[in-house]
This record gives sequence, C-alpha cells and structure tokens, in this order.
Amino acid sequence: MTEKTTSRGEASERAPRRQLYGRSKGKALRAAQAGRIDELLPRMTIDLQALAEGPGRCFADNPPEAMLEIGFGGGEHLAQMAKTHPQIGFLGVEPFLNGVAKLLAAIEEGGLGNVKLLRGDGRDVLAALPDASLARVYLLYPDPWPKRRQRKRRIVDMTFLAEVARVLRPGGEFRFATDIDDYAGWVLARIAQQDRLVWLAEKADDWRQPWPEWHRTRYEEKAIREGRVPGYFRFVKRDA
Repeated sequence: MTEKTTSRGEASERAPRRQLYGRSKGKALRAAQAGRIDELLPRMTIDLQALAEGPGRCFADNPPEAMLEIGFGGGEHLAQMAKTHPQIGFLGVEPFLNGVAKLLAAIEEGGLGNVKLLRGDGRDVLAALPDASLARVYLLYPDPWPKRRQRKRRIVDMTFLAEVARVLRPGGEFRFATDIDDYAGWVLARIAQQDRLVWLAEKADDWRQPWPEWHRTRYEEKAIREGRVPGYFRFVKRDA
C-alpha cells in the first residue's frame, strides 16, 4: 500500500464523509428534460475508472488539456467555455438533477462533444484523477452554508485544497467565485495555511473584476440583483 493510499484510508476512518449539499432535485422535469436524463446522460457521464489514466481518456479524441468545474449549477459557464474552446475537454459535476438537465440541453443544442459530466459529488472526480492532470479547476458560487453550525458542510477545507493542488499541473489554476464575504474569507484563510496554491491578487481590483473569459451564471445575476458584490479569486499551483 502506498503512502498516499494509506493517508486517505486513515482519513476516511477518522471521520465520516461530509454531506455537502441539501436537496438534489427541484420541480418536476419537463418531458424533453426527462428524455435527455434517460438517453443522453448515460452517454455523457464521466467514467471514473477511465479517469485514472487521465481525463483525456473520457473523450473520443483524447484532448491534450482538460478542465473541471465542480458544482456547475445550470451549466451556463461550462457550456460557454466548452463552446469557446472545442480543443479542451471539460468535466463538470453537479448533484442537482435540474441543473444537470439544463446542461444536457445546452450540450445537445450546441453539439458540444467536449463535455463529460457527473451527477454527484465533485470529490469523487478529484479522487479518481491522477496527479498533475488538469489545467484548471473551477468552483463558482458554491453553497455558502452561512449558519455557523452549517459551515462544516462547505466543500472548501484543507483536504479539498490539497486534492485540487494535487490534480492541477504546475502553473494550473484554481478559480473560485462567491458573493458571500464570509465564504471568501473562509477560503483565503485556508489558502494561507498551505503552500501549493498561491493567490494571484496584488491589488483589490484583481479580485473585484472577473477574470478573462468569465461567463456570468444565473447565481451571479441573482446576487447582483439582490445587492451582493461578487469576488473572483485565482490561485496558481506553484512548481514543486
């Protein structure tokens, strides 16, 4: 047994896995949405076993570069990125069935052959990926779990950041967006406790302004309507 396998096993014995999300289904799907879930989703689902050989193995053309979005919501950002960069393979994970249905519609309408997705937990995809296999990881507007007793359900913790750093190649980026000041502080406090991911901001406007190729999500639109100010954070994996 390798050292890495042992540490993961020990970690799983110390504490049960945290539940990161609440309900996984909203209003009833329309007939077309349900049809895509039944017919298209099985063909688009990420093969976790294939990921062990690299994310490119999930795609017919084995693209040389891959990116992951954890919790893609309605898929607006992921679909637009996939359309803009057809040469890149995009992996998306989302537990909410209605969000998966929306992304499937965008995949079908846009003829996006460079997207694979999983209805489930992003940590499963991270665990299945080999070291230094992704160019970028996105975490956009995750559930903030704002009450103090709920904060243990936030996806960002030291274990999560270590896994993100592990799967990113040197120079790869972890990009995080939130409209909740407390969650931004939560993430930055944990970034400061590790040394593999480095915050790229040098001045306030670096995190107040969206990064290049930002595609607005419905969550961001809601935040702005309700008077909250989004923050955009970029962290690069330093060379070993």
